Amino acid sequence: MNQVAAALELIDRALRSKGARLVAVSKYQTDERVMMAYDAGQRIFAENRVQELLAKKARFPSDCEWHFIGHLQSNKVRMLLPAVGLIHSVDSETLLEQINRESQRLGIVTRVLLQVHIAQEAHKFGLKAEEVLPLLNRCANGEFVGTRVGGLMGMASLCEDERQIGKEFSGLSALFSDAKDLYGTRLADFKELSMGMSGDYPIALQYGSTMIRLGSGVFQPDDAQQ
Repeated sequence: MNQVAAALELIDRALRSKGARLVAVSKYQTDERVMMAYDAGQRIFAENRVQELLAKKARFPSDCEWHFIGHLQSNKVRMLLPAVGLIHSVDSETLLEQINRESQRLGIVTRVLLQVHIAQEAHKFGLKAEEVLPLLNRCANGEFVGTRVGGLMGMASLCEDERQIGKEFSGLSALFSDAKDLYGTRLADFKELSMGMSGDYPIALQYGSTMIRLGSGVFQPDDAQQ
């Protein structure tokens, strides 16, 4: 068993008991290593650059689902939409409105998550927590027929303070629960809480993450690179 397959087996054990799914972050990875993950059963992959997602989608089997996790620039929305399975990183009301317009123009419905700023780092993108429920209210009222809001996404602070990370994930989890209580009957697809990366996903699982995004945790260096 290669290292990618072995890593996926361990991760699958951790996620299975929590009911969470893995999004394998394939950015910077060779086609060979991504194919190792595919051969081991992984089907959901993510990129943070539009051009790279489009290129990989064209090269890999059609049963792969491609997610976008990076900051989405407005001039890249049109080219991304027909190819993407889920956009995790809708970080503003303006971006959601643009995705909605382009989706309607294309005659499609785009699945998205709202990205919430929960980290200490000011440079990270995301909606303020107080902006989320009013925006979801607009969604629940049918203002965004070209999108399907499936939940929330957040990135914790890049630090080693597990209490700080836990506090940030806890806050996002509470906001997700509040949103489900308020709009769950009108937003039938609002089920995903995307939080947790290679350095902090065990903490994210404790706070109810349904989707974790792992790059180095899956695509570990092979023996020749060590």
